Amino acid sequence: MRLDKFLKVSRLIKRRTLAKEVADQGRVAINGKKAKASSVLKEGDELEIRFGQKVVIAKVDQLRENARKEETAAMYTILREEKLAKVEPEFIDDET
Repeated sequence: MRLDKFLKVSRLIKRRTLAKEVADQGRVAINGKKAKASSVLKEGDELEIRFGQKVVIAKVDQLRENARKEETAAMYTILREEKLAKVEPEFIDDET
């Protein structure tokens, strides 16, 4: 199954066009490798998705062409969520 379709059907990302944009911006990795929207997913793959200042790591449990809202939780398991450290801007010291 295509990555963008899985993200939409599983409701990890609400719309397929948004899932495609996120993937094509390099913010999704499959098993540690950057993925495009057209990348093929298999059951057991590990996804790493960067949402702003948060990274979600999930394991693909099931692939379904369509799923009701109640069934989507069975499609993946969240392994962990991490907040990215905010990068403080560097200040230039002009007092030299």
